[in-house]
Amino acid sequence: MEGQRSSRNRKSAKRSRAQSNERNRDAKKSKSESPSSSSFLEKMKARLSGGHFRMINEKLYTCTGEEALIYFKEDPSLFNVYHAGYQAQMSQWPEQPVQKIIEWLQGHSPSLTVADFGCGDARVAKSVKNKVFSFDLVSNDPDVIACDMSNTGLDSSSVDVAIFCLSLMGLNYPNFLKEAHRVLKPSGWLLIAEVKSRLDPKTGGADPTKFIKAVCELGFTPVSKDFTNKMFVLFYFKKQEKPSSKRKEIQWPELKPCIYKRR
Repeated sequence: MEGQRSSRNRKSAKRSRAQSNERNRDAKKSKSESPSSSSFLEKMKARLSGGHFRMINEKLYTCTGEEALIYFKEDPSLFNVYHAGYQAQMSQWPEQPVQKIIEWLQGHSPSLTVADFGCGDARVAKSVKNKVFSFDLVSNDPDVIACDMSNTGLDSSSVDVAIFCLSLMGLNYPNFLKEAHRVLKPSGWLLIAEVKSRLDPKTGGADPTKFIKAVCELGFTPVSKDFTNKMFVLFYFKKQEKPSSKRKEIQWPELKPCIYKRR
C-alpha cells in the first residue's frame, strides 16, 4: 500500500514538472512571437493607411475644388487620413516649403494680413505674428475656415499676402489663383510653392515659363523664383497696381497630378 502511494506521488510530481516545462515553453514562444506579430500588424496598418492616402491624394488632384469640398463633407475623417499621410511624406523631405514661407513672412512686417490657401494644420498662422486667414477643405481647428478655395468669402483687396503651399491641387486651380488676385490689395504678394516635378517638362510636368506667363496675364508681376531645392519650387509675384486694359483668355498649363507610388 505504501509503495503504491509512493509510486502515485512520483507520477504526480513528474506530471507537474512536465506541465510546468510546457507552460515555460509556451511563455517563451509567446514572448518570441509577440514582437514579430506586433511588427506585422504595424506594417499592415501602415500599408492600409498609405493606400488610403494615395487614393485620397489622387482624388484631390483629379477633381475640382467644389467636388473635393463635397467629398470631405461626406466623410470628414478622410481629411485626417490624408493629412497623416501627407505629413509622413513631408517628413522625408530634407527641407519643408512651408518653413521657407514662414521665414519669408518673419522677414517682413507683422502688420501684413495673410491668406493661407490650403493651410493644412495651419502651421503658418501658428508660427508668425501676422493676422492669418487659414483656409482648407475641412476645419478641425476653430481658426481654420472650411471652404472651396475659389470662394473664400474674404472682401476684395483685403489682404497683403496670399499663400499656396503645395495646394494648387484641383483641376480648376486657376480659379484658386483668381480668388487670390481678387482678395489681394494692389501690390500685394502672391507666394506659390509647388512640387518640382509638376513644373518640369523633362518629367511630363508643365513648362514653368508658361505657368509664370499665365499668372502674369491674370494681373501679377514676377519678382523672383527659386528652383534650387530638388523637391519643390518657389514663385514670388506681386499684384499689379492697375489692372490691364487688355483682357484675353488665359492659356493655363495643365499641372500634372503628383501621384505617390506604392512602396
